[in-house]
Amino acid sequence: MDKQKYGTERPHLLFCLGILSLLGCVSLISATLIGPYFVPNHDWVADTISDLAAGEGEIVLDVGLYGFAIGLMATALATSHAHLGNVGWSVGILSLAALAALVIIVGARNEYGDGDSDGVVIHIYLVYGLGIFFLLAPLCMASGAGCHASWAKVACFVLAGLWAVAAPVFFFLPTGIDGLYDRALGGIACAFVILLSVIFIQRARQARGEKS
Repeated sequence: MDKQKYGTERPHLLFCLGILSLLGCVSLISATLIGPYFVPNHDWVADTISDLAAGEGEIVLDVGLYGFAIGLMATALATSHAHLGNVGWSVGILSLAALAALVIIVGARNEYGDGDSDGVVIHIYLVYGLGIFFLLAPLCMASGAGCHASWAKVACFVLAGLWAVAAPVFFFLPTGIDGLYDRALGGIACAFVILLSVIFIQRARQARGEKS
């Protein structure tokens, strides 16, 4: 093992940020599982995640979104601290930070296509932004992730490919199944954050072992 490989990385910081990233995904997933119990007649297949936040019990998904945003910001901080690439990796860091901001705005604006007409409705544009940055981040970070492990590079490309193919299809789906599909897209997004979390938790342990 190269003894200088982890020399500038702080294992305790990386570990804490990695755990925060994981907890962000847990927050979102938990909210989507718990939310339907607070929304009357919610259909898991036909109703999207946004529908959970459009009426009764909206606080459940709002908390989940804010938790996920914190996880995304923690991921951005971890990728900035342990910079594994060049320009592409830096673009990925900015993409993660942008995603955190977009998720916060989604929760704060409380626009979910439910007939709200107060002010300018920007939800669809926020969705476009999420679509772009959740594709850009894994693509740009794949090579850097490969510096940690070859499987991480492959996983980034696989997740980016799945997102590139699946995300545009969502806009053409019949409303009878778009809820289930929406959850699958959320799963891809969480998988990418979890992937980075695992990388940094592993690096934290390796760095701690190297410095001991």
